[in-house]
Amino acid sequence: MQVKKICVLGGSGFVGSSVVAKLDQAGYAVSVLTRRRDSAKHLFLLPNVSVVECDVQDDQALTAALKGADAVINLIGILHQSRRASFDKVHHQLPARLAKICMTLGIRRLVQMSSLQALKSAPSEYLRSKAAGEAALLANAPKLDITIFRPSIIFGRGDSFTNLFASLIKLLPLVLLAKPDARFQPVWVEDVASCLVASIQNTATYGQIYELAGPRVYTFRQLVKQIMAVLGVQRPIVGLGTALSYAQAFMMELLPVKLMSRDNVRSMEVDSVSAEPFPVIFGIEPVALEAVMPEYLVDSTQRGAYDRYRSVAAR
Repeated sequence: MQVKKICVLGGSGFVGSSVVAKLDQAGYAVSVLTRRRDSAKHLFLLPNVSVVECDVQDDQALTAALKGADAVINLIGILHQSRRASFDKVHHQLPARLAKICMTLGIRRLVQMSSLQALKSAPSEYLRSKAAGEAALLANAPKLDITIFRPSIIFGRGDSFTNLFASLIKLLPLVLLAKPDARFQPVWVEDVASCLVASIQNTATYGQIYELAGPRVYTFRQLVKQIMAVLGVQRPIVGLGTALSYAQAFMMELLPVKLMSRDNVRSMEVDSVSAEPFPVIFGIEPVALEAVMPEYLVDSTQRGAYDRYRSVAAR
């Protein structure tokens, strides 16, 4: 079936904004579901995009919002649990409910964002819940055309990883680093978005799971050093052992804004590294961290000032 209208859950976030922009450029009619319409102000001017306020945890509201869609992309995810949102509720139950609603409405095409190392046996609840969400979707594979993407950490303008550490590096005299030898294979947000959009009408991607990782593997320590190099700032890095890593995370859980949790540390017990090459089906040569990071981390540039203004305006 020709896909014309696409509904995106989580379309106002970091990855979602890039996905929605590319869908708009490709000429799709895009409906972005968001809990607060004001959080998607930066999407209002895209000509083919409509922003719909919807509580995706409400089946009736979600069903009404999905009516008329030809495909659904689910990008909703959380890094930290709260009273309102648990890993199971967001990563497992939501995809399971979404699959049932799509089948009821006759929407066959469903694209899901998961995570590298999402396994039932994974050490963290975050990764196990992602695996449970995948399983809930694939159980309906005969009735749905499902594609699942498993990225490593995603970097780019507005990300919550490199930008967070850039801010901390500027403020702190030294960096106490949990799990300094944990390994990551960062992938650029624009490469991730391109893959998702390219998969929509490619029937060869139906029923497939794709790992998305960049061209280079870094330890956590190397990543922080790379951020320092871009900023032109040097700070001592004190690597923490396992016990101190968990102790630091426990203390951070008590802060009003969570920077890290013990479950995040458990996720780092397994390397966020792919054993597979970047999927050739999408025809993309993944961009390296070093090629992009200087463009958005240097605040003194005119573009950096514009991005700060846009960030404030979009809240």
